Amino acid sequence: MKSRDLASALATPTAPLVREALTHLTLNSLEALTIQALTATEEKLRQVVVDRVIAFAAQQSEDGPPPVGAYFTPTERRAAEAVTWNPFIAALASTEEMPDLRHTCTRVVRVPVREAELTDKVFADQELASALNRLAAIDPPGHEDVLRVHLPTRQVTRVTA
Repeated sequence: MKSRDLASALATPTAPLVREALTHLTLNSLEALTIQALTATEEKLRQVVVDRVIAFAAQQSEDGPPPVGAYFTPTERRAAEAVTWNPFIAALASTEEMPDLRHTCTRVVRVPVREAELTDKVFADQELASALNRLAAIDPPGHEDVLRVHLPTRQVTRVTA
């Protein structure tokens, strides 16, 4: 069986044939399959993030060098929720140097939760936001972390600022 044929069968994991095949695997094989599936999911989400950032960067009509990297900062909408990645690009950089993403203003403005959610819904790229949230669920960011999307190599890495 070729990998494309296997992928086609696995595309519907709830199909009777796939479900039955999974019941014939050993527990160790199922655990290994779960780990591989999670790794593949994370890689696919990273590629969605890269694709959406590249599409966004292509829409920018600024003169000058093209962006090399995009940076996302963490956000926490409510104290009870986990930290996730902000669905808005914090910076597009045209060099390899990471820009200073620290807050330069100490004034805090409280934004009502509904207003923040509305802003995300209206202005954020929903596919990008979904991929960022799912990546954060797999590997939760810390408050000091930054997600770097390196456009030339299509690499997504998490760094600590």
